[in-house]
Amino acid sequence: MSVEIERAAAITWIRVQMARHGISLEDLLAAGCFGVRKRSAATGRGGYANAAGETWDGEGAMPDWLQRAVNAGQVADFFRVGS
Repeated sequence: MSVEIERAAAITWIRVQMARHGISLEDLLAAGCFGVRKRSAATGRGGYANAAGETWDGEGAMPDWLQRAVNAGQVADFFRVGS
């Protein structure tokens, strides 16, 4: 099994578990599961982050990881962190 297929399967499993237990990304962030900044220091606005720890402050071009997710049908706000 390729790394991409294994990764996709793991993400699907995580999403199923989160839905089953009523856990949101905000719950995980509040529990300290990720070392992601809650707010962009430069702008004072929230940014975006994924489970791999990749972040984007919302300025400039959308990064590849977020663009791929959006192209796959995910809403960018799913990855929003902070306000």
